[in-house]
Amino acid sequence: MVHFKEWSSEDVRVQLSWFDNGTEVIEAQAFIHVIRQSLPFSQQLQVVHNAWIRLSCCCGLPISPVFKRYYLSDMANQIEEVKMLERSFQNSPYACSYIEQPPLDGTKVALYTYLMAGMKIERGKEGCTKASHNGYTHLWEGGRNAVEGGPQEQTESVMQDYAQMLVSHGSTLEDNCIRTWLFVDDIDRNYRAVVQGRNQVFTLHQLTPDTHFIASTGIGGRGSSCRSFMQMDAYAIAGVDSRQIRYLYASSLMNRTSEYGVRFERGTCVDYGDRRHVFISGTASINNKGEIMHVGDIQRQTERMLENVAALLEEADCGWGDVTSSVVYLRDMADAELVRQLLMSVLKNIPFILVWAPVCRPGWLIEMECMATKTIHTTFPAY
Repeated sequence: MVHFKEWSSEDVRVQLSWFDNGTEVIEAQAFIHVIRQSLPFSQQLQVVHNAWIRLSCCCGLPISPVFKRYYLSDMANQIEEVKMLERSFQNSPYACSYIEQPPLDGTKVALYTYLMAGMKIERGKEGCTKASHNGYTHLWEGGRNAVEGGPQEQTESVMQDYAQMLVSHGSTLEDNCIRTWLFVDDIDRNYRAVVQGRNQVFTLHQLTPDTHFIASTGIGGRGSSCRSFMQMDAYAIAGVDSRQIRYLYASSLMNRTSEYGVRFERGTCVDYGDRRHVFISGTASINNKGEIMHVGDIQRQTERMLENVAALLEEADCGWGDVTSSVVYLRDMADAELVRQLLMSVLKNIPFILVWAPVCRPGWLIEMECMATKTIHTTFPAY
């Protein structure tokens, strides 16, 4: 079952969830938030780092990091200091991503981290992270980018390089990639080209409306290189059977994304012998005709977004009590306080972060993604 714990000190607040169903593998996710806005960046980074170090024994036994994502307010002035800190852990195998998406609590840095116990965690080929157990190898990728060409060319290069990396691990983009995150610099200008690049790669790999796509978030955000138009994080599973994977649509509320020219799944669930993982893509206030609902009204867009996410979770036989983490993206930072109040009734006991990140259509004022985990029993091998 999913457990939740929150604690704070003078400087930092930690939201932690962990899934423990009595089997060998425990999973934990956390958001670490700075409290004191007045601290200079170096001190904010240090209190986040110190809290992250203390997470290793928060679930009753040692857990190890698999993935980290830093949310930064000013990439150009902060990235070198963050990378210098991370270099002290260069022998640790976890994947790491850095993105300029300012936390909407007035601070300069926040951290998301995913940790596990009962897994063999090591560095894989081309720098990805491998977490292996019971015949499955979970492949985490952070911060993949390219620096040559325009946004379409960079997207094709990044995704093709990633596909080749999967092949080196006995996997393919079409069969094993479960989730991607595409962070697009100046999304109002560059998103269409990024979509075209992804569409080209998907066509090459026979990912079509008649087969399937990949759960994804495509959102505004500046990556760690000033020469990159986009940056990608990704998650794949080597050793998974196609019968373990199911796609979510909530078709009474939303339509297929391919109907309006983009290609991703609304959600994906993966079943193991002992648990179900659910990945909900970036979801906004949209109807089943692909239209923006409640243009200009942030409160009603937030309510419709939550309705859409709840429908996707329900299709996976899950509810808010199974959600282990969530990210909420806002186009207009002036909406932050109202949105935070609206979210608290649903996300009160769920680790989440609210960040400034324009959604892919200007009319969408808010978008949300989440992950969920639930105990099930099937004939597939346990996680």
